[in-house]
Amino acid sequence: MTGKEIQELLEPTVGRLGYELSDLEVKTGSNSGVIRVFIDHPDGIGIADCEKVSHALSALLDVENPVAGQYDLEVSSPGWNRKLTKVEHFQRFAGKTVKVDMRFPIAGRKRFRGTLVSSDDENIVVEVDGVSHSLPMATIDTARLVPAS
Repeated sequence: MTGKEIQELLEPTVGRLGYELSDLEVKTGSNSGVIRVFIDHPDGIGIADCEKVSHALSALLDVENPVAGQYDLEVSSPGWNRKLTKVEHFQRFAGKTVKVDMRFPIAGRKRFRGTLVSSDDENIVVEVDGVSHSLPMATIDTARLVPAS
């Protein structure tokens, strides 16, 4: 299964437990791999939340067996420098400082660090040094919140 297919498999279970599947990383190797699930909730995430989701997903993954070979399941919160991967994430964190790496240069640059001004289904707008840049969602490599210092 691809990472997207695994995410589609896990999302309903995470949702039924009352959490958002914020992000997913799947890394496989010749001897072992890891499925890393990041969950979120408006009230925050604690260890008990991670344990609850881990137990439910372990049972599902044992039945579905989406990854060949051995792997570890890790469940955690997105953290302070969380990845922004969905339109809803960009909308929720408007006004915050973000770091965006693009796959291709926009206005002669691939990296943008500034204030997330707005977003829609196709673009986000990041203001860097007083200049607004419209960045296509489809060509974002990674986008993360920058923790407040």
